[in-house]
Amino acid sequence: MTTQAHTVTLSVRIPQKMQEQLNELSQATGRTRSFLTTEAIESYLEIQAWQVMGIKNAIKKADQKGAHFVEHKAVKEWLNSWGTAQKKGKPKCK
Repeated sequence: MTTQAHTVTLSVRIPQKMQEQLNELSQATGRTRSFLTTEAIESYLEIQAWQVMGIKNAIKKADQKGAHFVEHKAVKEWLNSWGTAQKKGKPKCK
């Protein structure tokens, strides 16, 4: 977690219900609202960074010569055909 010496102030608007939940959690855990908010933002940023990295790596892999992937449009059309009279066959890798 970030130390106090390296922090900045950030103001955000949140729904009243969320503030009430934050207050309740703060009281229940003995942590400040600031600590809990910082912890929540840190967790969110870590998850988003992990997801973006995964997407970038998958795109890079898909763009490599010899990669075997099925185009999104083909998969979507195949899945949308399920349960219909015109069910399509499984799409082929390119």
